[in-house]
Amino acid sequence: MGRDLPSDIESKVVQPRHGDNMIHPVSTDTPSSNPHSFQEFRPFRRWFPWLIPFFVIVNVILFGITMFINNCPKNSVSCIAGFLGRFSFQPFKENPLLGPTSSTLEKMGALEVNKVVHGHQAWRLITCIWLHAGVFHILANMLSLLFIGIRLEQEFGFVRIGLLYIISGVGGSLLSALFIQSSISVGASGALFGLLGGMLSELITNWTIYANKFAALLTLVLIIAINLAVGILPHVDNFAHIGGFLSGFLLGFVFLIRPQFGWVSQRTLPPGYAAATSAKPKHKTYQYVLWVTALILLIVGFTVGLVMLFRGVNGNDHCSWCHYLSCVPTSKWSCKSEPVYCVRKKTYVRQEGENHPPCLCFDPDTEPTELDVPKQWEKQHIHNAKCIRLPDQAAMYSAMQLMT
Repeated sequence: MGRDLPSDIESKVVQPRHGDNMIHPVSTDTPSSNPHSFQEFRPFRRWFPWLIPFFVIVNVILFGITMFINNCPKNSVSCIAGFLGRFSFQPFKENPLLGPTSSTLEKMGALEVNKVVHGHQAWRLITCIWLHAGVFHILANMLSLLFIGIRLEQEFGFVRIGLLYIISGVGGSLLSALFIQSSISVGASGALFGLLGGMLSELITNWTIYANKFAALLTLVLIIAINLAVGILPHVDNFAHIGGFLSGFLLGFVFLIRPQFGWVSQRTLPPGYAAATSAKPKHKTYQYVLWVTALILLIVGFTVGLVMLFRGVNGNDHCSWCHYLSCVPTSKWSCKSEPVYCVRKKTYVRQEGENHPPCLCFDPDTEPTELDVPKQWEKQHIHNAKCIRLPDQAAMYSAMQLMT
């Protein structure tokens, strides 16, 4: 695939080891005067992966801080793992993922469209990707990040993979904010899908340097399809997945481009081997075309998306079927966001002459209502209801959308 090498040099392709998906193009034997000529050399540098583990540590620390601020015992009498004190988890009815309340996540920087648009808190597009709704949520995401991210960082370095991760996460947040505006979103899966998208575009743009490329392509597409299919379940923010994947796919053409097979940099050759250098250009024409096209689409997409978001545009108003991309209703579940009411359980006992404040009363089979306790006590039969004073302690909020 390159210029013919001198006849006294024998060239062969070394099969990649398991887990190393690139070709090591040259293993050279020569009767030259230098008996220590290299037997196998790698034209691509292998990086030590430290950024991805650092990201994992940051996510875990932030989850711990979130649970500390949540302080379940202060707001609920039925915390899970109460021996953890203020690090204990909200009841399963409030958060089945073993985590904090939605209001705590909102305080920490969860994606909430109203605050982004009207509260001028655009930073939530970034902070939400570092927060998680519970132990199960963060465990799944961090294991995936280690599995995917470390290999990519080894091959492409911390700068390119770090930018790919963060920009993809913002892209996922942006698309989520345009289509899911009735609930908050947290999670790193938009960024994770960006890494998957980057892997796919890297395979396409560096097609000539891969062995077993069709098998690798089929496997990667299958993994992506399965993960996107999971996103049609309720309370999973598939728009974040799609936005992160598209961003990462375009970024892969920009950040993860490799020299074509047959091109060897002069500085990677041992002394005396300059004559063996391929005359081919560093990159193929289609690689340059993909690089320019992807960069333009990326800039245009982010610009249009941000303008639409801050103008208060709801993507569902312009796409009547798009909501099915995030949730498909079935007889087993509904896609409507159901309010979650997280209050401190407290029984009010009527006392003669006591001035009762309004309270939020609810029953498992009825909708929560704000009642004037003295006037409606007998009529509503709420003497055993669970109530809370309003408005300082009441916490009514929409169901969390998880970027799982």
